Amino acid sequence: MKLPDFEAWAVFASVVEHRSFSGAAAALGVSKATVSKAITRLEARLGTTLFHRTSRRLTLTESGRALSKNAQRILAEGEGAEEAARESASAPAGLVRVAAPLTFGATKVAPVIAEFLAAHPGIKIDLRLSDARVDIVAEGFDIALRIADLPDSSLRARRLGAVPTHVIGSPAYFEKHGRPRHPADLATHACFGYTNTANPDVWRFRRAGGEEAVVRIDGPLMTDNGDAMLPALRAGLGISRLPEFLVGADMEAGLLVPVLEDWSASPVALHLLTPPGTLRPARVEALIDFLTVRFRSICPT
Repeated sequence: MKLPDFEAWAVFASVVEHRSFSGAAAALGVSKATVSKAITRLEARLGTTLFHRTSRRLTLTESGRALSKNAQRILAEGEGAEEAARESASAPAGLVRVAAPLTFGATKVAPVIAEFLAAHPGIKIDLRLSDARVDIVAEGFDIALRIADLPDSSLRARRLGAVPTHVIGSPAYFEKHGRPRHPADLATHACFGYTNTANPDVWRFRRAGGEEAVVRIDGPLMTDNGDAMLPALRAGLGISRLPEFLVGADMEAGLLVPVLEDWSASPVALHLLTPPGTLRPARVEALIDFLTVRFRSICPT
């Protein structure tokens, strides 16, 4: 039995991460020719082309895209095994790549990352903030924080806590248009939709006793960022459903007021996601443990 070419798989994973042969070579501390030979060797062994190569661009083929997740997992588990063996002899060190939602990341995650860096001077963090749902395996992230009602996934997910949400609008809006008393009333109101969900125009509710309600909303604003809704909400142009960390200050100031408080929205929670696999570098485990402790104390259970 011929052993897998683990070196070539690791090189392939690095090329995918850095999007170039030269970037992978620099990261791995080898020559560009060594990277090119490893990819050619792996392509010959697999009997498929992994990259489309031109003088200006390098892109994954369909086969390469399908195999990239296997390569990332092989590299991550190899690094995890080596670092676990060294862990008792030295403090965790190296780079951890983290993805988080834009506003939550800037206001809640960044301060926690600062605490972590102060406690672990050997570790570096690459924190990327976006409300778009990233493919953490294909894009090479070690950890993703996601606020959602998660579907089934091959990713490993850890629920850190609930994220309270509110249906809110300005006092001026409700004075002019009336307050909804039942979720069904929202169908006649101007409601802003958040587009980073599977069904942005459908809101689901439940209240004590088990009664459920589903309403299709419509309004003048759809956006992929909750912060972008706030000016229109404050101006009395409509209603939205947003997490408390976004609207808490406006609610305290009386700029926005909640309605339908006896109804709860579909369950939304903060989750910590990692790629599939059981072995992770000690630096990643250290950050996971730190984030888990901090956010479980911040988020309600």
